[in-house]
Amino acid sequence: MPRKKRIWFPQAMYHITTRGNRKSAIFLDKGDRLMYMDLLEDARARYPFHLLSYCLMTNHVHLQLQTLNDPIDKIMYLLNSKYAKYFNKKHDYVGHVFQGRYGAELIDSKQYELDVSKYIHLNPHEAKMVKKPEHYPYSSYRAYISLEKNNHVQLERILSYFPKPQAYHYKQFVEQPDVLPDFPLI
Repeated sequence: MPRKKRIWFPQAMYHITTRGNRKSAIFLDKGDRLMYMDLLEDARARYPFHLLSYCLMTNHVHLQLQTLNDPIDKIMYLLNSKYAKYFNKKHDYVGHVFQGRYGAELIDSKQYELDVSKYIHLNPHEAKMVKKPEHYPYSSYRAYISLEKNNHVQLERILSYFPKPQAYHYKQFVEQPDVLPDFPLI
């Protein structure tokens, strides 16, 4: 039976998830994470897109990205296939690195866009890997709250929903469950 075709149109935004086969680790060291980000940039050079937020967990990845003129399947095929080849060669493994097809949830509202960004940035904290989300070095959260520069992620769109100082208000939104952005969400 053929796979269900993904919904795609120019400027479509997605919450992408991809997990290690049998929930196995897909990142064994810092070098693996750095290579994944390098390959993400290679994919972006070939099929331009906006990366709005990301988190590289031990056995899975979250990406919030907006396509421009190329379908999400081209982007993810290039990224995941190159990473799987790298990972298997480096660690002398064989077989599948990723468990099945990547997940791609279409983001269709401002509220969902913000909820996805918050969910992605809270993932290491919710998994009890860190006490505070900004302690996790493999996500875009530190860039959002102005703790470090990160050339991989475009912050402007998400931060534009918050009043100045935007980094402060975004941090409040992410870390305090009762804080909502001060604008009507459509």
